[in-house]
Amino acid sequence: MSKQSVDTQRHRVVVIGSGFGGLFGTKALKRADVDVTLIAKTTHHLFQPLLYQVATGILSSGEIAPATRIILRKQKNAKALVGDVTAIDLTAQTVTSHLLGQQTVTPFDSLIVAAGAQQSYFGNDQFARYAPGMKTIDDALELRGRILGSFEQAELATSQEERDRLMTFVVVGAGPTGVELAGQIAELADRTLEGAFRNIDPRDARVILLDAAPAVLPPMGEKLGLKAQRRLEKMGVEIQLNAMVSDVDADGIVVKEKDGTERRIECACKVWSAGVQASALGKQLAEQSDGTEIDRAGRVIVEPDLTVKGHPNVFVVGDLMSVPGVPGMAQGAIQGATYAAKQIKHELGGADPAARKPFKYFDKGSMATVSRFNAVAQVGKLEFGGVIAWVAWLALHLYYLVGSRNRLITVISWFVTFLGRGRGQMAATEQQVFARLAIEQVEAHRAAEERERHEIAERQATG
Repeated sequence: MSKQSVDTQRHRVVVIGSGFGGLFGTKALKRADVDVTLIAKTTHHLFQPLLYQVATGILSSGEIAPATRIILRKQKNAKALVGDVTAIDLTAQTVTSHLLGQQTVTPFDSLIVAAGAQQSYFGNDQFARYAPGMKTIDDALELRGRILGSFEQAELATSQEERDRLMTFVVVGAGPTGVELAGQIAELADRTLEGAFRNIDPRDARVILLDAAPAVLPPMGEKLGLKAQRRLEKMGVEIQLNAMVSDVDADGIVVKEKDGTERRIECACKVWSAGVQASALGKQLAEQSDGTEIDRAGRVIVEPDLTVKGHPNVFVVGDLMSVPGVPGMAQGAIQGATYAAKQIKHELGGADPAARKPFKYFDKGSMATVSRFNAVAQVGKLEFGGVIAWVAWLALHLYYLVGSRNRLITVISWFVTFLGRGRGQMAATEQQVFARLAIEQVEAHRAAEERERHEIAERQATG
């Protein structure tokens, strides 16, 4: 075990997570008289809103996931540690992380927890084996392999029934990610892959977008939801609402209708974008803080200043915080993290934590692309769609993309994809598709060995 014991008189800030909240919180402390340690389980900052474009071959992973160390290399008061945070001790003021069996304990004076959220299968975690989520680079690369692999297998199919199954793509969840992904799978089949096969016509692919909710894009309202739905249907996407997934296997899914009846959809490729579950660190924080609770999604119900009750030096931001009126989007994480950094700097200047002004979220609106040249946007009371919304979506995402080089390459990739038919990232490997199962097998084998060693040690100890 190693311990990060810094012999310094400077205020120590630990930031957990390298997403929008973690990165922007760290950068907001650039000129503060503090030492910042950012701890994350990955080596990169993921621009998650563009993850679906990696899955459908428009962008490479490097363009939306720059290395955190490279981003922070000019920030002299910040350092990055790779590790999976497993414990937060609010009394001892330490954070414990693990990397490949090595344990690291990092002390803090102030803490910003931006650990984010993971895909939620609503208690059916076994679905993940057959329907990957859309939360990580690994998810996107696996999905790309599954999409392209389905077409390749369909080219070799010897029966129409099998061909139909392989060319049916189901996206579960009609939120922004589901809408964007369904639209891009349809465009991939209709434009990019047209004429590329000899035994199949990719345009015969069946793309289904389903949700247990009664509408598409529920958070954006009925008007924009209907706009998006009509556009998707015009592209050939089947919209199935009030349809809850009750089972998933390798060959298809079982859907339960509103009236309780069930039906089966035969499909090889499924993707899950139906819900999120906050990091387990939220529960740890709540258990150590008298009076702090978590909501159904595991998010911490924070104080008005985004702290944990009784611990004014511990801030929770991003997808892990539960604040009325603040959506689980990048803007909420950025604003929350920037606010937390500001309070830390004020306290260093002698400000009283009890006199903090409550966090106020400024709603800059929400957007979702449906297809090329088409998007929907909501800015305050203004709702609009079409080309203007699409251009606004492109501009906004370019603005928040980290790195001028990444912005330039992204613009070029968009130009090639949206004005032409090509996509620059069409490679897929078996490793991308089957790595999840291989890792599960390795972890299960390692766990079995650990249990066996533990049992042997117990037998030896008892005699």
